[in-house]
Amino acid sequence: MDKIPMTRKGHTDLEAELKQLKSVERPAIIKAIAEAREHGDLSENAEYHSAREKQSFIEGRIKELEGVLGLAEVIDPSKMSGTIKFGATVTLVDEDTDEEKTWQIVGEHEANIEKGLLNIKSPIARALIGKDEGDSVEVRTPGGEKSYEVLKIVYA
Repeated sequence: MDKIPMTRKGHTDLEAELKQLKSVERPAIIKAIAEAREHGDLSENAEYHSAREKQSFIEGRIKELEGVLGLAEVIDPSKMSGTIKFGATVTLVDEDTDEEKTWQIVGEHEANIEKGLLNIKSPIARALIGKDEGDSVEVRTPGGEKSYEVLKIVYA
């Protein structure tokens, strides 16, 4: 199995989610299933079926998180410098609209575009890897071709 690159913050966030699922969500759903069982006939008990479905989701997410965390390779971006690579916080300007965007390139399990966390496997991140400040980048996105200029690279 390949290692999964991840920032320290991403790793900490996933560990916190796993702890929440194991110590709060799992016991709560077990209790809900026990209460639903007390209502009698399980074949027509919507509360029971809903609780079992939620339990299945929680157990699946726990297994997924344990697998990801087991393969995680925590990378500290503050020890890096130079051209764009994993962990870089990059400020770009859209060459067509002059709109500035700032993203941090992170692992796929911590990516969240609304929070400015860009998946390392995304077309934009792949196009940025190895570029330097002042470079122009052509990116083929589902919405068509985009051109960006790299304004700033920060490793923090």
